[in-house]
Amino acid sequence: MAKKILIIDDDPNIVSYMSDLFSDNGYDVCTAADGAEAYDVVENERPDLITLDLEMPEEWGPRFYRKLSQNPEFESIPVIVVSGLAGNRYAVQKAVASFTKPFDPEELLRAIRETIGE
Repeated sequence: MAKKILIIDDDPNIVSYMSDLFSDNGYDVCTAADGAEAYDVVENERPDLITLDLEMPEEWGPRFYRKLSQNPEFESIPVIVVSGLAGNRYAVQKAVASFTKPFDPEELLRAIRETIGE
């Protein structure tokens, strides 16, 4: 069964690009446009990994992450930060990796494979 990745980003172009990238590499994909919506998606979809943008209109990434990590059911889901913000690796301390947009797709895939496998 394919591993599932939740993409949380408010930029439809990034979501589309990452969805294609992950699907083409054998992963199932679900998406959310901000942290508020993302929490419902996590509850319904149970992703194996989350890619998280930091700057979003409704609920910022770090705030979503705090809520996620306070729930024992979801705290072990690995998070990879993908953001346009400089210094993004400090925003989510327990992120397994951080990438600044524009990111190298091969580097991102490598981090995903190292975290959840193929």
